[in-house]
Amino acid sequence: MNSLSFINNTLDPFPSPELALKDPNGLLAIGGDLHPQRLLNAYYEGIFPWFNQHDPILWWSPDPRAIFTPGSVNIARSLRKYLKKQPWRITINHAFADVVAGCAMPRAGQDGTWITSEIRLAYQELHRLGRAHSFEVWQDERLIGGLYGLDVGQVFCGESMFHRETNASKAAFIALHQHALAKGYKLIDAQVMNPYLLSLGAKAMERKQFLALLHRYRDGDALPGSWSASEVHLEL
Repeated sequence: MNSLSFINNTLDPFPSPELALKDPNGLLAIGGDLHPQRLLNAYYEGIFPWFNQHDPILWWSPDPRAIFTPGSVNIARSLRKYLKKQPWRITINHAFADVVAGCAMPRAGQDGTWITSEIRLAYQELHRLGRAHSFEVWQDERLIGGLYGLDVGQVFCGESMFHRETNASKAAFIALHQHALAKGYKLIDAQVMNPYLLSLGAKAMERKQFLALLHRYRDGDALPGSWSASEVHLEL
C-alpha cells in the first residue's frame, strides 16, 4: 500500500521507494535532515530531496524516472554546429559553489527556488567530501552555464543545470555525458522528465527497472581520478 512516511531523526531509515505516493508522483517521506550520510543513503536507494524554502524536507522517488544511458544523448545537427562555433571552455570541479548558486537563481516565471541555502550548504559539503561534482562553461573568465550532481558508484545523479548564454547548459550536459561514458559510468539519473531533457534524449523508465539498474551499478567503480579538477573538450 502506498503511503507517506515521516522521518524523525538521523537514525530513521528510508522506506522502500515502491511505497511512494502516486499523487503527487513519487513523494515518499517527509522530515529528517540533510546530513551528508543521509543524502548519500537516499541516492543509494534512488531517493532525492526536493522542497521549497520554509517547507519541511520532502523525499521523492518518482515513477517513471528520467534517465540517460551511454550513447543515448541526442545532439541535434543545429546544436552541434552552434557549439563548434563557440570559443567556450568547459571545466570540471573548478567552481562548484558558483554553479550551485547559478542553478539556485529563480527561472523565468518562478517566484523562488528549491535550491535553498540549506540545500546549497549540504551539497557543498558533499563536494568537499569528493562526492558531488560540477561542470562549468566559461566565456573568457565569465561563468555562463553549468550543472552539478553526485556520483553513486557507476551512476551519476544529476541535480540541476543553468545557463546565462544560449545552449551553455546543453554544452555542460554533453560534457557530462561524454565524460561519464569515458570514465565507466553506466547511467545518468535525471530524476523527473521534462521537455528539455526529452530533447536531449532522456528516456522515461519505470521506477522498478531504474532501481534494478541502480542496484546493479551503485557499488561499481569509475576509473580512478575521474573527478580531478580539469578541463574537458567536447567531441562534436
